[in-house]
Amino acid sequence: MGAYKSIAIIALKNYISIRKLNLRLMNILRHRPGFTLIELLIAVAIVGILAAVALPSYQEQVRKSRRADAVSMVAAVQQAQERWRANNASYGSLADVTRATSAVPPGLGLNATSANGYYTLDIAGAAPAGYTITATAVAGTSQALDTGCATLNVVVTNGSPTYTQNQCWSK
Repeated sequence: MGAYKSIAIIALKNYISIRKLNLRLMNILRHRPGFTLIELLIAVAIVGILAAVALPSYQEQVRKSRRADAVSMVAAVQQAQERWRANNASYGSLADVTRATSAVPPGLGLNATSANGYYTLDIAGAAPAGYTITATAVAGTSQALDTGCATLNVVVTNGSPTYTQNQCWSK
């Protein structure tokens, strides 16, 4: 009977040590590092909300910075018009401003499209006393979505410019 008793004690000790080992493993598995699916979904939702708020603001700032393309084009036309007026009886039309300098009669050689291609140029009412420059956003570009600032106008009278849509001109 003594042999059975010692086998029973050894088996009981093994059972207890296996049980302790099993509890340790369960504890480790229960508290392992990492993210649950719920935590991951919450993080994705927060990133999505931040992106939904930030993206329109970013796009508006990009449009605002691209207005510089129109401003530089208008400034170049104003300078070219003053050079034209110094040699002619009135300010030049769009054809005069965009005609090549090597053409007969020579023009001022400016492009009718801005340097980065976001705006097109139009000159109206060219007369001895003034003219109107219109920079219009090219359809199909993000500038065409520039609310209230897709068209920029400058009316020049006797050499003095008047800018319409004041909020659109960076000063």
